[in-house]
Amino acid sequence: MRIAIKVGSNVLTRKDGTLDAEQLASLAGQLAALRRQGVEVVLVSSGAVAAGRTALTPQKKLDPVRARQLFSAVGQVRLINRYSELLAGYGLLCGQVLATKENFRSRRHYLTMQECIATMLANGVIPIVNENDTVSVTELMFTDNDELAGLISEMMSVEALIILSNVDGIFTGLPGAPGAALLRDVAAGQSLGQHIAAQKSEFGRGGMLTKASIAGKVAAAGIAVYIANGRRPGILTGLALGGGEAQPPCTRFAPSPKATSSVKRWVANSEAFAKGAIVVNSGAREVLLQKAASLLPVGVVRIEGDFEKDDVVKICDEQGATLGVGRVTRSSSRARQVAGRQGEKALVHYDYLFLL
Repeated sequence: MRIAIKVGSNVLTRKDGTLDAEQLASLAGQLAALRRQGVEVVLVSSGAVAAGRTALTPQKKLDPVRARQLFSAVGQVRLINRYSELLAGYGLLCGQVLATKENFRSRRHYLTMQECIATMLANGVIPIVNENDTVSVTELMFTDNDELAGLISEMMSVEALIILSNVDGIFTGLPGAPGAALLRDVAAGQSLGQHIAAQKSEFGRGGMLTKASIAGKVAAAGIAVYIANGRRPGILTGLALGGGEAQPPCTRFAPSPKATSSVKRWVANSEAFAKGAIVVNSGAREVLLQKAASLLPVGVVRIEGDFEKDDVVKICDEQGATLGVGRVTRSSSRARQVAGRQGEKALVHYDYLFLL
C-alpha cells in the first residue's frame, strides 16, 4: 500500500506561529507505525516557515516575500533535521525533495522527480516533500502545499491522499456552529460550494475551499482522499489501517472508478504552463468532445502564441472557450504551416490530450 500525507501549517504550529515540537514527534511516531505495517508513505510537509520563525528574529522589518524566503531558508534545514532525528529513533531514514511548479512543466523533469521519489521508496526512505519557498515567488508558487500534495499523489499513483488540517473535515456550516454536521462522504463530482467558506488558515496560504477543490481533482484520478484533523491522536494509523466503524471522523472523497492514465494526468496538471493555444473550428470541436480522437491540422483555424515541439498548449474553440490541453507534435511555426490542411499527422495525439 502506498499513500501520500499532507500535513498543514496549522497542524504543526502553535498559536504564536512557531513550530510545535510535540506535534512533530506525534507525526513521526505515526509514520513509523505505518512503515511497520508495510505502508509506503510520501509526506508533503509544511512547517519550514514556522521553523524559521522559531529560530530567528529579523534584524530589520522585511516585506512578506523576503520574510518568507528568509524563514523558509533557515527553517527548511531545521525542519528536515528534526524529522530525521525523530524518525532515526524508530530506525527510519527520510530524504528531502524540494519542488517548484517548474518541476511539473516538462515531461522530462516530471519523470525525473517521479523516479527519484520511487527510488527512495524502494530503498525504505521516507520522502519528505515541500515547496522550495526560497525561490518560489508570485507565479512560480503553488496555491499551497495542498496543490503540491495533489500533484505528487497523482505522480506516484498512490492509493490514498490524507490531508491533515486542524478540523475534522468539511462541515455543512462553520465547524462548531449550531446545526453544522460533518460530511462523511463525498461522491464523485458532488458540488460542495454551498458548504465551504472561502476563508484561509491563519498561517498557511490555503483554506478548506482549496482542499476541497484539490481533493475533487485527485479523486477524479482514481485516488481516495481524506480530509481529517491532524491533531487527533492516532489519526494517520486510524485512517490508513482502520476502516468501517473504527475509522476516525473525516471527510472522504470517493475515488472515480475511471482513472486517467499517468500521461494524461501530467498533461492535465500542466495547464498552468500552457505556452500557447490551438483554435479549432466547430467540426473539430464536436469530434474532440464526442469521441476519443487526436487533433488533426484540418480542423485548426489558427495558432496563438509561440511554442516548441512537446510543449503543452491549450485547445480552444472559436468563441474562446478552453476545451482542453495537450502536448504538441510540432513547433508553433510548423503548426501554422499545416493548419487547415488535410492528410497531415496529428498536432496533438489522443494519448497526450486531456479534455476539460
